[in-house]
Amino acid sequence: MKPLRRVGIALTLLVTTSCGLSTSGHTERNDSKVNMQQAAEKADAILQETLAAIRPNLRWVHEASEESGCPDWKNSATGAGSVTRGIRVMTIVSPERRGSLLGIVERDWKARGFKITSIDTDAKFPAIYASTPDDFRMDVAVGGEGQLQFTIATPCSADSPVQKPTAPSNVDTNTPAYEGGKPLPRPYIHDDFWSSTASTPPSQHPSPTAGR
Repeated sequence: MKPLRRVGIALTLLVTTSCGLSTSGHTERNDSKVNMQQAAEKADAILQETLAAIRPNLRWVHEASEESGCPDWKNSATGAGSVTRGIRVMTIVSPERRGSLLGIVERDWKARGFKITSIDTDAKFPAIYASTPDDFRMDVAVGGEGQLQFTIATPCSADSPVQKPTAPSNVDTNTPAYEGGKPLPRPYIHDDFWSSTASTPPSQHPSPTAGR
């Protein structure tokens, strides 16, 4: 199986490992009013709000949550850390529908005041990168076998234990849970709209502005 390709993976790794030492040039942040659990809960909310804007609904599962420290320039501990959450889409999204889906996400993020920081227009592996005013960094990217993945990294926050996301995955009840580091499958759930390869959309569509 071809590994999921993450377009711009270096940017994501930089954000999650150095907590802010990114191409924007800002230094490490430690918001003492927010701990890592609270930041993770906000990241989960952003992901769920993003998914809620997509119609018809996608089927998805959580990826394993990741945590990393936020060392200073001397690589010393600062009492802060970052959390990365991810969602892998199990709905089969055809090449004919990927532009519509990415367009919905881009418009939703802009409408919520998020900044689109980069767009990769690669024909096979497109991606959109964005950030919130309080420095949560997220992206949606198409990977191997057309699988979509949503990822969000929190800014540096005060160290604390971090729990798993509470929102349940919405795959069918016969599908085992893949959270917690278990191997994740490629898309396998058919949807009349998102999986369609027709040159014109079927009668069911998410919105009259879905096309890009």
